Amino acid sequence: MTYEEAVKTIDSLLVFGSKPGLERVKELVERIGAPDQQLKFVHVAGTNGKGSVCAYVSSILKAAGYKTGLFISPYVLEFRERFQINGEMIPYDTLAALVEEIYPVVLAMKDEGKIITEFEMVLAVALQWYAREQCDIVILETGLGGRFDATNIIDTPLASVIMSISLDHTAILGDTVEKIAFEKCGIIKEGGTTVLYGDQPEGVLPVVQQTAKERHNTLLIADTEPITLVSSGLEGSTFTIQSDIVTNGAEMTYTTPLIGAHQINNAAAALYTVAALRQKGIVIPETAVQQGLAQTKFPARLELLQKEPVILLDGAHNPGGAAALSKAIREHLSGQRKVAVMGMLADKDVDTVLSQLAPLFDRVVTVAPPNPRAMTAADLAKRMAAYGIPAEAQEDYSAAFRKAKAYAAAYDPPAAIVICGSLYMASEMRQTFMLCAEKGM
Repeated sequence: MTYEEAVKTIDSLLVFGSKPGLERVKELVERIGAPDQQLKFVHVAGTNGKGSVCAYVSSILKAAGYKTGLFISPYVLEFRERFQINGEMIPYDTLAALVEEIYPVVLAMKDEGKIITEFEMVLAVALQWYAREQCDIVILETGLGGRFDATNIIDTPLASVIMSISLDHTAILGDTVEKIAFEKCGIIKEGGTTVLYGDQPEGVLPVVQQTAKERHNTLLIADTEPITLVSSGLEGSTFTIQSDIVTNGAEMTYTTPLIGAHQINNAAAALYTVAALRQKGIVIPETAVQQGLAQTKFPARLELLQKEPVILLDGAHNPGGAAALSKAIREHLSGQRKVAVMGMLADKDVDTVLSQLAPLFDRVVTVAPPNPRAMTAADLAKRMAAYGIPAEAQEDYSAAFRKAKAYAAAYDPPAAIVICGSLYMASEMRQTFMLCAEKGM
């Protein structure tokens, strides 16, 4: 089986199962040798910020000398990005071999009426790879929710991390932050340690506190009160923190290359996660924490693609993400003209996202993300125009980027370009930018 055939095989599986539950994926993983039982995990859930904290913690653990697996969803650069060890994606031939090995088990279960989904298959491949490579720790990001997410088959992790919670996937997870928090709290296991992102909507904290208490967890709340911002710009932020839990009462200075005030909060959650790991006996020197944070890479999350003129890429796709992007734009691009390239999925809260972002832009070029759930470029342009912002639809990503560059260049000084709205669209637009840069377009 080739790599291309492997990806096509995975893509052929259902996106969602016929009914919720972890029995099928648990059986699949057991049939391939129970690789999850050979591994230690940091399990991360949340509406926003979970990818960032995964990137931070894996970078820190790598700097500390641990062989660190990273499982993320969705991918931006390419399919293999979902599976990483020490920042390196799974080799093409290894992925193909693992799919070829595991797919017959999937087919056998199908014959028994047990349908394995795409995400469950991806998880099984990842766990098998991490176990065979003898990873010391795996950073495991949930796909959707927590309680019934396929990743939740693992036993009590070293730390259960719950990041920022807001309304998203409401048809599946619930229409209040309390209901969504309950689903995310599904990753809290008996006798573990839970780290909670500090800046939560009202109603989230009591749900997490109650669940942690019922399951006899130590709860660490990533309080941002001890944080002092030193500097912030388009190349990242420097901040100090003084905390008994994180720094043993000393004042320490950290730098993150990820842009935006929300990334400082995400970094705080990572620091509290490090504290939780240290409490479990994982040795993480302070030099590794500082180095790991400073070297963190996370594409398409307020990623600075170009400095002059500024081109930013962000996968903000829900109200929480849009609010963080809006705050960053107001802080770092204040007083500048701004042109957006935007694409959205139709099942997202498009109106709320647009209400937060539309007033920031002088012009918008719309595209359709490469996903069956995409809102058409024309429909998004109409929705944007309702906010009084000139918007036009483009069906071709390269044409959309060139159009945005032309609009930006017409201003004096040239406008900043912000590419945002969907991680699926962000992936395609990032590749478009790279190709245009190579060709000098």
